[in-house]
Amino acid sequence: MDQQSVLPVHLGIILDGNRRWAKANNLPTFEGHRIGYQNLKTITKYAFDKGVSYVSAFIFSTENWSRTKEEVKYLMSLILNILTKEVDELNRLGIKVVWLGNTDRLNDKIIKAIYSAEEKTKDNTSGTLCLCFNYGGHQEIVDAVKKITSKGIPVNQINKEVIEQSLYAPDVPAVDMIIRTSGETRTSGFMLYRSAYSELYFTDKHWPEFKESDVDVALNDYALRHRRFGK
Repeated sequence: MDQQSVLPVHLGIILDGNRRWAKANNLPTFEGHRIGYQNLKTITKYAFDKGVSYVSAFIFSTENWSRTKEEVKYLMSLILNILTKEVDELNRLGIKVVWLGNTDRLNDKIIKAIYSAEEKTKDNTSGTLCLCFNYGGHQEIVDAVKKITSKGIPVNQINKEVIEQSLYAPDVPAVDMIIRTSGETRTSGFMLYRSAYSELYFTDKHWPEFKESDVDVALNDYALRHRRFGK
C-alpha cells in the first residue's frame, strides 16, 4: 500500500524549529520565521496537489505571547502581511483560508484582516488552509463551553455534536495526521479535541528544511498504519 491508496483528509502541522534553524545557519531569528512561512506555502500547495483536503498550521499559540516583544511584533506583522498581501496568491491558487483561534490580545487591524481573508477565499475549492493563530487547545474548549452556555442549551442535550459545532471553525473535520518538526515529540495542545485519533509523525528536521520529499515519507508512513478507532 502506498500514499496514493490512503491519504489523510486533514493534515495538521506543528511547524517547529524556525528559530533553531536560523541560529544553526547564523541568521537572525526573524529570517527563520520568514523562511518558515515561505516553506508553509510550498508544503501546503504540495499536500493539496497530492490530494489532501485540509492543512492546519500551528503558527502562533496563546503561549507564544511570552516571547520577546520584538519577536511577537514581527510575528504579528508577518501574519498581517500574509492576510493582506499573500492572501491574493493563495486565492489565485484556489486555496480557502480559515482561521482557528481567539481574538484576545489581537488588534483590530489583524482581526479585520482575518475576516477579510476568509471572506475573499470562502468559495475556493483547491484545499483549505487552516491558520491556527493565537490558538490554544485548552482555550478552544473553554470557548466552546462558553458558547454552549451562552445559548442556554440544557445539560441533557449537550452531546458530541453540540460540542463539535461549538469549536472554532466547526466545519473543519478531525485531524487524521499531525506532523511535528524539529525533534519535539508532543502535540502542545494542538487541535486538542480534533486530534483524539490523529496519527502522529515526528521528525528531527527543523521546519524550514522540511521538504516535499519529507511529505512523501510522512504520507507513506500514514498509509501503512492501521486506524481502528477502538474497534
